[in-house]
Amino acid sequence: MMKFDVIVVGAGHAGCEAALATARMGMKTAIFTISLDKIGYMSCNPSLGGPAKSHLVREIDALGGEIAKNIDKTFIQIRVLNTKKGPAVRSLRAQADKAQYTVQMKKTLENTENLDVIQGMVTDIIIEDGKAIGVKTREGVEYRGKAIIIATGTFMRGLIHIGESKFQGGRLGELSSEDLPLSLEKIGIKLGRFKTGTPARIDERTIDFSKMEEQPGDTSPLRFSNSSSYEELAKRKQIPCHLLHTNEKVHDIIRANKDRSPLYNGTIVGTGPRYCPSIEDKIFKYPDKKQHHIFLEKEGYDTNEIYVAGLSNSLPADVQYEILHSIEGLENAKIMRYAYAIEYDYVATEELTYSLENKNIKNLYTAGQINGTSGYEEAAAQGIMAGINAARKIQGKEPIILDRADSYIGTLIDDIVSKGTNEPYRMFTARSEYRLILREDNADLRLSKIGYEVGLVSKEEYEKVLFKEKVVKEVIEKLKKQYVGSSNSRVNEVLEKYNEKPVSNGISLFEFLRRPDVTYKDIKYVAKLIEDFSLEDYIDDIEYQIEIQVKYSGYIERAMKAIEKHKTLEDKKIPENIDYDSLENIPREAKEKLKAVRPMNIGQASRISGVSPADIQVLLIYLKMRGKN
Repeated sequence: MMKFDVIVVGAGHAGCEAALATARMGMKTAIFTISLDKIGYMSCNPSLGGPAKSHLVREIDALGGEIAKNIDKTFIQIRVLNTKKGPAVRSLRAQADKAQYTVQMKKTLENTENLDVIQGMVTDIIIEDGKAIGVKTREGVEYRGKAIIIATGTFMRGLIHIGESKFQGGRLGELSSEDLPLSLEKIGIKLGRFKTGTPARIDERTIDFSKMEEQPGDTSPLRFSNSSSYEELAKRKQIPCHLLHTNEKVHDIIRANKDRSPLYNGTIVGTGPRYCPSIEDKIFKYPDKKQHHIFLEKEGYDTNEIYVAGLSNSLPADVQYEILHSIEGLENAKIMRYAYAIEYDYVATEELTYSLENKNIKNLYTAGQINGTSGYEEAAAQGIMAGINAARKIQGKEPIILDRADSYIGTLIDDIVSKGTNEPYRMFTARSEYRLILREDNADLRLSKIGYEVGLVSKEEYEKVLFKEKVVKEVIEKLKKQYVGSSNSRVNEVLEKYNEKPVSNGISLFEFLRRPDVTYKDIKYVAKLIEDFSLEDYIDDIEYQIEIQVKYSGYIERAMKAIEKHKTLEDKKIPENIDYDSLENIPREAKEKLKAVRPMNIGQASRISGVSPADIQVLLIYLKMRGKN
């Protein structure tokens, strides 16, 4: 029997981050995977990032995680989305070389000190005195650990649907985990059933790209991780995506085959993702829409496989071909992998604490899709937090709990713990009421201190963040103190460029930069004519940060006041032993919700579905009276 500090079950995006975090924090760690060839595998779309998801990737990087570094090593296209919108919703998105992403993540795990990578299917969680103390594999081998992290993705009782055909599988062509969910139910963990899906992959040689709109990557060097080299990334060859659309013929085919869709004929019972719907859902729920976007994304440099984003379905093979051949440019397309839907088990998240430890079984953590979320980024975010907190518990330290006002990771965990998941949870910028503060460009300023203190961010990397913070503050103060007027010929030259009125009185460079179109480069251009004043050149990250903080200073200030108000509610702790049944004037439904979640503070209680503002007032009065007594 082998002994470890931490055992991680599953080597997807959550499992990889969890295992790397614990091993790097000095814990002797084992990570189990059904297949060593599928570590960090991208089961669905070959990409990372996009609105809110890129924020999660940047935050994981700030905490010392791996996902950002790995996509920077392996992307085949990268671009900034929402450039015409505000900074709160701008986001990076990168298309990965799918095979290389797995190769590089496997290489990282295999070469991490304190980490054993083991191929094996975990069938049982071993419990003793209400604590998880180990696991057993299908081979009958027992492994003991001080903390167990389960990150099984879609593998627990995975059931794949393609038209009338259905069969067991964690992914197409891979085994499902049938024994582990039985073990979890046996120890009292409540499981639910969700569904997700993926589109077909088609042969690049059978596509007529001339009928489509090309979507190239950005030419300027971009990166997810602050530790990646811009110089190296600038040399990367990028592969374009292509945009096309469905049409009425496609929609008619889907309508005619509704009874053959397991999603609509009653075969699938699991709840699917509302925000990443299948093409059947799109057609039947939005009948007036004449077309839907489709993006063709290549899966790597050395493959002909093309991912058909936007065409996820579970229809029979013959119908899948009929749909593809009705789309302009895909008349001769050949399918290399069929689209399918998959049902799988997940854990009811009201059983979780903010540290992602189970409330009823100590030392047992869950992360990723098993917690009812969807997406690689959401999984990785939970993985690193479960890993950090498992390690800290073994170290005898308090868990790291990220607030929703501090991070998207905090928002994600607060949402699933406080509100539960009645459908697969996906992160959006709209889920955060503090999104102007929680931008992807300042994730390092917000979270690197935590990463450094827990031991996942090096001193060298943290000092770079401190330098950035110092420079941004100093430059902003300089801009506030330095005034310019019409005597500086470049001031009106810049304004004329943007069709703005010339200045007649003096204006500070800070106020000048607050104008909508004026950039920090314009400010540097103007500053060159000012005696005894200079602005140094810094890397793009720093100059962009200066520009954003100045331009949106008024909005940021208002958002900070809202955060202060939020913090006062978070600071009002609720005793663990509170007897909700004894509280009068709170309806039974709200009491049941409060007892199930057992919120840590008033802020969390106020976000529980079914708990009203009136109920919160009763709680506040109770806490006040308790304080007096």
